[in-house]
Amino acid sequence: MRKLLSGNEAIARGAWEYGVAVASAYPGTPSTEILEEFARYPNVYAEWATNEKVALDVAIGAAYAGRRAMSTMKHVGLNVAADAFFYASMTGIEGGLVIVSADDPSMHSSQNEQDNRNFGKFARVPVVEPVDSQEAKDLVGAALDISERFDTPVMLRITTRIAHSSTPVELGERREGPPPLPTYPRKFEKYVMLPVNARKRHPVIEERIRKLTEFAETFPFNRIEWGDRSLGIVTCGVAYQYAKEIFPTASILKLGMTYPIPPKMVREFVGQVERAIVLEELDPFVENEIKLLGIWVEGKSIFSGIGEMDPRTVREQAVAAGLLPESVRKTYIVPDVGSLPGRPPVLCPGCPHRGFYVITRKLKLPINGDIGCYTLGALPPLNSTDTCGCMGASIGVAHGADKAGSPERNIAVLGDSTFFHTGMPALLNVAYNKGKAITVVLDNRVTAMTGHQDNPGTGRTLQGQETKEIEFEPLLRALGMDHVQTLDAFDLREVERALREALKRDEASALVVRGECALLPEARKRYVPLRVDEERCNGCGLCFRVGCPAIVKRPDGKASIDALLCTGCEVCAQVCGRKAILFRAQVLEQSEA
Repeated sequence: MRKLLSGNEAIARGAWEYGVAVASAYPGTPSTEILEEFARYPNVYAEWATNEKVALDVAIGAAYAGRRAMSTMKHVGLNVAADAFFYASMTGIEGGLVIVSADDPSMHSSQNEQDNRNFGKFARVPVVEPVDSQEAKDLVGAALDISERFDTPVMLRITTRIAHSSTPVELGERREGPPPLPTYPRKFEKYVMLPVNARKRHPVIEERIRKLTEFAETFPFNRIEWGDRSLGIVTCGVAYQYAKEIFPTASILKLGMTYPIPPKMVREFVGQVERAIVLEELDPFVENEIKLLGIWVEGKSIFSGIGEMDPRTVREQAVAAGLLPESVRKTYIVPDVGSLPGRPPVLCPGCPHRGFYVITRKLKLPINGDIGCYTLGALPPLNSTDTCGCMGASIGVAHGADKAGSPERNIAVLGDSTFFHTGMPALLNVAYNKGKAITVVLDNRVTAMTGHQDNPGTGRTLQGQETKEIEFEPLLRALGMDHVQTLDAFDLREVERALREALKRDEASALVVRGECALLPEARKRYVPLRVDEERCNGCGLCFRVGCPAIVKRPDGKASIDALLCTGCEVCAQVCGRKAILFRAQVLEQSEA
């Protein structure tokens, strides 16, 4: 039976069909849906881990125990998991282990643009890349087979377009993977990476790559498609689809394994075409691998290594390089957007983070932000974030500024899931090293930005089971914070009072600013759209500065509230000096009258 699946759905299906028993991940676009889909299949275990390194350690442990395992992450997640990635390469495994890296060209939802095939080569881990959803499913099985045959983890690298676009997939039945080993492996020299053992393993993994290079020559997902030999294109991943569309008559060497590449196949191909080019997204990875063989090819001199490719950019750059005649250049009609105003991303109506930023802007505090919904507090009109680097960086950066002698008290802001991810060791460091940074956990009771995934604070697992709900206050105290408070995110007066109190203290503090994400089902049930008293409103504009999309400016300058967007969070009502915005109780009272 065939079914239309996205690349992420196909990877999940492949993991199930090919016997993966354990999968662990931290959500991150564009990879999130893989675990969400996999968790729905029977007879598997799937979990959200607190960060990518933990997730990979979990998968490695399952593979050591003899089961087929998978860990998935977005590209920057592998930065977090790098230690685990490298030691797993050194030790090898017992059961198959596939690590999915979802790269994000053009940075649709990421802080950087990186090509994780470099990580594969760096760690001597083979890399496979699908060109569509069918291959996304099939390569999971191939990767697990390679993993077990060559005693190595395997990276399945995808990019955003493969992850989220859909193509037909032939479905199969589940083939149960191997059962757990009767006893956990006790192989001191293989699995205990003391220097004395690690030194012996390095030659092993170098020899493994040599054997994998030979294997790549026969790997069925590497293939030559002969056509017009005046132009030969070496390509992989989604770029293969663009090559087929833009150069329909060219000869193509499609690489399903991009590390290591098959030298003989490459030489055969390049030797039989008049002009050889490499078409690949992001870095000139394959191009450089071919050049290291002493074979000249063109690649990034023609096609940009910056941003996501699409057929239009490939065609335009090919014409500019003389690969295609001017006659194929297409005129693209850019729709006239008229006078539509710009619509920068903003916090949702009713977001519990908004009130906190209203106060920090008022107090003019230096804010070290983090990765999550609350990053939107950096944008106008809130303008309340001064730094933002990566997951969990906020606390360390604030602590560093403190230790550098910054005259201001630095605030570190991060979300609940981010605190579990990498915030905890950073806060422990503040306590241990006698820092004074003020840490604020914006707890919206869910991992919101990636699509409402559960985390240790929600009391539910990925597979819907009730579990321990981790309380922040005892946790923060255990990490060394003596001054801890939990605040109502929608009570601006309380938030301001607590911040001012923390600023006066000559010690580190931790505040939990708690309010449910407005998009959670339970929060939706409590929506009560507010209203503006037109006679009291004088159009002063204070309410516009909270940046809520539900508040609009009328032609006469006064405020109006869009009842379809307003949740009734009352942040705007609290900042209105003329009491022109009715509170929920007032709205309900008027409705009953």
